[in-house]
Amino acid sequence: MQLKMEIKGPWDLATAGDYLATSTFPLRLACVGRDGFPRVVSLWYQYHEGSFLCVTHRDSKLTTLLRNNHKVGFEVSPNEPPYHGVRGQGLVSLHEDGGETVLRQNLQNYLGGSDSSLARWLLSRADEELLVRVDITRMFSWDYRERMADAG
Repeated sequence: MQLKMEIKGPWDLATAGDYLATSTFPLRLACVGRDGFPRVVSLWYQYHEGSFLCVTHRDSKLTTLLRNNHKVGFEVSPNEPPYHGVRGQGLVSLHEDGGETVLRQNLQNYLGGSDSSLARWLLSRADEELLVRVDITRMFSWDYRERMADAG
């Protein structure tokens, strides 16, 4: 389901989409616990037409949080200067089908394949992964690369 997305900042939607489609920085997903405090979880993702596709184990704390509140915040950006990226809000849906496919694609994108102990461990429980879809509703970009060109 493609929602109408609002974008603000120096990048247009195409530029932000290209950044998200090619970035290997993790998605920092913010959700709210029952106690009202935010939790931030880093996830590997794929970006596809206004949505992030991620996976989480069906019994994870994240699954519980997302079932209790489908409104999330997010950020995709590097940790080191020069700072640039996108942040925003979205609505989450959890799906029984598709988790293993997205997991395999994410292993390729983030680890270069499935030939590591981490990849093998994740794949050993792939049938217990849920597809996490975040449909972006608002997005904000920032890009300080030019002004920080001589910093650090």
